[in-house]
Amino acid sequence: MHYNFNEKVALITGAGSGIGLATAIAFAEAGASVALADLNKNSVQTAANKIKASGHKAIAIGCDVTKEAEVASMVEQTVSAFGKLDFAYNNAGLHVAVVETADALSEDFDKAIAVNLKGIWYCMKYELQQMRKQGSGAIVNCSSQSGLVGTANLGAYTAAKHGVVGLTKASALEYAHRGIRINCICPGTTETPMVSKAVADRPEHMDAIISAIPLGRMGKAEEIASAVLWLCSDGAGFMIGQTVTPDGGYTVK
Repeated sequence: MHYNFNEKVALITGAGSGIGLATAIAFAEAGASVALADLNKNSVQTAANKIKASGHKAIAIGCDVTKEAEVASMVEQTVSAFGKLDFAYNNAGLHVAVVETADALSEDFDKAIAVNLKGIWYCMKYELQQMRKQGSGAIVNCSSQSGLVGTANLGAYTAAKHGVVGLTKASALEYAHRGIRINCICPGTTETPMVSKAVADRPEHMDAIISAIPLGRMGKAEEIASAVLWLCSDGAGFMIGQTVTPDGGYTVK
């Protein structure tokens, strides 16, 4: 599907690789000016340079989403460069150790919550401050299929991703009447560098997850990106506080 996002501005976190990068490219190809943010400054700068080399408008922003001041600066830099903020895809996240709850480390739990849940809350806070001034905007938060069902040995990750779904619903109700739509995407296992690392660390665990996907394969980053763009488009104008789940049928069972 082709979208016309000319004169629109999109901000994507975790945009240096994987789903975030695929989404940034998709927004740019649809005509939007794109702000790519990532903890890895080198990867996000390389990504932005490639998008600009293709004739699109893009900036790179180094940002640690666990640091509130950096998140505030990320939004400020986006608005300074492009004048406004129409769309935001809060995608930055991480996996922690695959381990039984009784054996999990408290620092891994804290890290999962800090990045995967509180980081999204920080992003929404400052994105909404800008969108509230404008009286318009669309935000998509990235949860996971683990935000809808339980995943054994991923307790901290699962807890954080469930939190994203709840945060999305509550915030969507606050801002629906102000012209701002907030929704959530819950991707299944997708071909990304983060998943590749998980496969390398625990191949038997990942084999079991992949074999449980009814489609029999992992998703592609571009497939997830297409769902994000739809949620930001006028075609999803009646979608508020919802979860869209491109997971190959994993959570249907």
